[in-house]
Amino acid sequence: MKKNSLLIIVFICIAISLKSQSSTKQDIKLGLIFQKTQSLYLENGIGADYSSDFLLNKQIHLKASYLSSRFGSALGTNAIKQDNIIVGADWRFRQNKDLQILAGLNGGVLLVDYENSVFDVLPKSATFLSIETGLVYNFKFPISISLTAGYNLKSGNGIDIPGTLFPVFYKFGVFYKL
Repeated sequence: MKKNSLLIIVFICIAISLKSQSSTKQDIKLGLIFQKTQSLYLENGIGADYSSDFLLNKQIHLKASYLSSRFGSALGTNAIKQDNIIVGADWRFRQNKDLQILAGLNGGVLLVDYENSVFDVLPKSATFLSIETGLVYNFKFPISISLTAGYNLKSGNGIDIPGTLFPVFYKFGVFYKL
């Protein structure tokens, strides 16, 4: 868990330093993400979104997030604890409007902690690739919200991919523009 926290802190520091050093117009947003996997876990965490005039006049948004069932379904229960480290890119349609449509591609790593040696034969990690689409609304003040749905291109089978990697997920995000 310390390793994941360190990665998040490093990413935030890099994002802040990029904002302070660059002369191009850019946006950095940090926020909370709530993800529900269809028929399975609620995973919550933090995320960052970066766009710049350099990235096709802010039509492309780079993003990173850390989501965990530790802050969702596994909080205070015996649900499987799993962590997702995700990076991705979105193409934003209507980037000059308050309401935007996005289509994106994400990749990442799923780490599963079964917390019992009985399950040592089960896979504990997997890489994944997913597609995502949805809506983003940018308020007049520095807050934006997003509502998206996505599909993992490979899902868990319990043999070589953790069985908790389900194909369909939904996300709600609240971001603050720095």
